[in-house]
Amino acid sequence: MKFSESWLREWVKPAINSEELAHQITMAGLEVDEVAPVAGEFTGVKVGKVVECGQHPDADKLRVTKIDIGEVDLDGNKQLLDIVCGASNCRLGLTVAVATVGAVLPGDFKIKKAKLRGVPSHGMLCSFSELGIDVESEGILELPEGSTLGMDVRELLELNDVAIDVDLTANRADCFSIRGLAREVGVLNRADVVEPTIEAVATSIEDTVSIEVKATEACPRYLGRVIKNVNTKAETPIWMQEKLRRCGIRSIDAIVDITNYVMLEQGQPMHAFDLAKIDGGIVVRMAEQDEKLTLLDGNEAKLNNNTLVIADQNKALAIAGIFGGKESGVTTETTDIMLECAFFAPDHIRGRARAYGLHTDSSLRFERGVDSTLQATAMERATQLLVELCGGEVAPISAAESDADLPTANTVELRRSKLDGLLGHHIPSTDVVEILTRLGCSVETTDTGWTATSPSWRFDIAIEQDLIEEVGRIYGYNNIPNQAPVAALNMNDHKEANQPLKRVRDLLVDRGYHEAITYSFVEPEQQKLIVPEIEPLILPFPISADMSAMRLSLWTGLINTVVHNQKRQQPRVRLFESGLRFIPEESAENGMRQEMMLAGIIAGTRGEEHWDIATNTVDFFDLKGDLEAVLELTANELAYEFKAAKHPALHPGQTAAIVVDGKEVGFIGTVHPELERKFGLNGRTIMFEIEWDAINTRVIPEAASVSKFPANRRDIAIVADEAIASGDIVAECLASGGELLTSAKLFDVYRGQGVEEGKKSLAIALTLQSIERTLEEADITSAVDAIVAAIGEKFSATLRD
Repeated sequence: MKFSESWLREWVKPAINSEELAHQITMAGLEVDEVAPVAGEFTGVKVGKVVECGQHPDADKLRVTKIDIGEVDLDGNKQLLDIVCGASNCRLGLTVAVATVGAVLPGDFKIKKAKLRGVPSHGMLCSFSELGIDVESEGILELPEGSTLGMDVRELLELNDVAIDVDLTANRADCFSIRGLAREVGVLNRADVVEPTIEAVATSIEDTVSIEVKATEACPRYLGRVIKNVNTKAETPIWMQEKLRRCGIRSIDAIVDITNYVMLEQGQPMHAFDLAKIDGGIVVRMAEQDEKLTLLDGNEAKLNNNTLVIADQNKALAIAGIFGGKESGVTTETTDIMLECAFFAPDHIRGRARAYGLHTDSSLRFERGVDSTLQATAMERATQLLVELCGGEVAPISAAESDADLPTANTVELRRSKLDGLLGHHIPSTDVVEILTRLGCSVETTDTGWTATSPSWRFDIAIEQDLIEEVGRIYGYNNIPNQAPVAALNMNDHKEANQPLKRVRDLLVDRGYHEAITYSFVEPEQQKLIVPEIEPLILPFPISADMSAMRLSLWTGLINTVVHNQKRQQPRVRLFESGLRFIPEESAENGMRQEMMLAGIIAGTRGEEHWDIATNTVDFFDLKGDLEAVLELTANELAYEFKAAKHPALHPGQTAAIVVDGKEVGFIGTVHPELERKFGLNGRTIMFEIEWDAINTRVIPEAASVSKFPANRRDIAIVADEAIASGDIVAECLASGGELLTSAKLFDVYRGQGVEEGKKSLAIALTLQSIERTLEEADITSAVDAIVAAIGEKFSATLRD
């Protein structure tokens, strides 16, 4: 809402300047976007009158004039200025704006004596643009007849004014008018609001138009008034043009300007119809589907059946509250008009303008809400101005109303405890009552606080919090003292044993992985290839057909992400993801078991291309090493086992189950060749998935003595059956090595000459150390012999010769 400060001050006179006013209403919730002067900076421009106007002797388009600016010489004779003017509207008797010699116009343009085609010119007759006034017009500025000659034009037109542009929130439709803004400023400054005197215009004819409202819910009140013998060619006075301009509306003609003026002043949009073009009477109804209406701008609208229209007995005349029709519009040939003033329910106007690509000042106000009691006042104000400016004979107001469909005032309870609790400050009761009363509410005191009945223009006040907001902003948020919040802080229930997911993420990123985030919805057929034995939850209303199943594994999304990257020439892909999988289970809450999972996938080359490093393709052990690094974060990596297993998505013979405490918690392996083909993978791809609950707890380290005695290493070569897992043999070494054995590590596997077919040779490094003494050879031999004996007994393995 853009408004003129001087117009506002005609209604209310706060004892603050423009800058303070803008800051005040901003702090009250009406954010000021811009404060701009209504005209450029100029001096020395006076009111003058053209007393002579003749053709320039040497120029067809120039006129030589004599201008009276009200100055006289010592003998009492008028001092007339000779000024040459090229404006087409310059004529005898015209009252003009004269920039005298020495005047300074916008842009620091100084007026000097000059000669134009040999004729002296002592000044300039100014147009709107030359005074920095944003008005599109041809020719010079025409001032009102009877203006005091010699008067400063800035004073005459009240150009020492600013236009303030306020960005209103959706709930403050009451401020889309000078009336509403004046009420607001009056409340903020405890100043009285003086409204213009609006008296009922005396009627002189009895002509009326019948009004039938078929959609009373959409239009609970419709007023119409016939005014005959109107001079539609009358000029809009410059004071009205200026007020409209400063509010961002250009002058069109007297009738339209008056309806716009009332809309800006009172907040009530209005419309004028050519009475001669109304057949039979007014009918307010819903449009018929695809009914056509040519609008005032010449465009044809094809109406929807949810659009309210103003019609006569034969055709639609206008889109109610939005845009008038061309056929029934007022023209210069019109003599009789019908003024419309109605209340349209916001729900029946909201969104309709956008549906037709329209946005009007009228639709903006009706969409957000108009005071439902304002129509009669606005009608009388418009009639008053219209008769004053255009003449005419006035008929009585015709009305159609549905009291049952009109809005009712909201009565809201405001509790003292709630007010103090939300604002954090005690505002005296007398101030609370005064604020609510000035806002227009009817206030009654109760045992717990107050009850307030909202005024008709504040339909946004519906709940207790609305009243608290009003009290707070009018009291002034800056008047509420700052208080540090008092809060009792409790330490988080932190468990050192909890493994943070961020630590695992950081580790994988450090090892060259990128984190992926994929949808929890996947393509059902793809998922069946990976998890065929479980039926997923199918969404009843999916985003798309290929995102209709809740995922049973993170692998579906990761494989598709690898394919996406490979198609974009990425030779090395290393991804991980953490997220939920959704397994239907009747015993679970809501029939769904949600498990947090961690998954990873690698494909392509082992490392980035390097001149000194061979380029190799990734294999099972690359990913296994990365997964073991994750398991080491638990400080309990020996509790995890990798056991040969089968999985429908993984390659037979290159698949391992991840086992802890005898329970399978995940899988790792190479993607099955058939799966590679169906997904479109390029080359070998290895992936793992493990339950987060299996790795989210770490063993808390305990301090232990550091031995000052030397460690001893013994290497043993064990020949065992090919089917025996080397990890099982290493685990047995640790279990049977006693206190002296500190580590057992496999460092070589040999198959070939000297080793029987079907067997393998495992080279294991044993490290022995005591914290109490230096070990003797007998101690070491005894421990190694015990290990070998245990391995031989459990696995039928022997030392290699």
